[in-house]
Formats: sequence, structure tokens, C-alpha cells
Amino acid sequence: MKKTRFTETQIVAVLKEADSGVPVRDLCRKHGISDQTHCNWKSKYGGMEASDLKKMKDIERELSQMKRMYADLALENRALKDLIEKKL
Repeated sequence: MKKTRFTETQIVAVLKEADSGVPVRDLCRKHGISDQTHCNWKSKYGGMEASDLKKMKDIERELSQMKRMYADLALENRALKDLIEKKL
């Protein structure tokens, strides 16, 4: 997947600029983004602050760790069940 050239804080700043009354077309031209990119950003980051982004990233990181832990436990559980079946 292509990496964005804007950080989340920059994206929030662009969206705040749009909320302050700057026309979206002018804003998109100024920052070199398309209208569709602006719409995608607005749907994902609309109404967020920089602190909210930090919290969201922390929660996503924690969720990723939990998913990995679950996958490891599920694999271990399956291996133990296979071992028990072989002994019987």
C-alpha cells in the first residue's frame, strides 16, 4: 500500500483549515491533494484533534498485540488438541 506524504497531524490541520471556511477546491489545490482525498480524510479524521489521533494509534497498536496473542494461543490450543488426539 502506498504511504501518504502527509502525517496524521498535517491531515488534521488541513481539515481544520477547511472547517474554518477556506473553500475545499482552493485548499486541495494549495496542498496538492484531490477532492476525493479530502473526502476520504474527512470521513476518517473528521472532528479529531491531534491528541485523539495519538489515542487512536495507541488503541490500534494494543489491538494488534491482542490479535497476535490470540493467534498464538489459538495455535497452541490446536497443537495441544492434536497431541491429545494422537495419544488416544
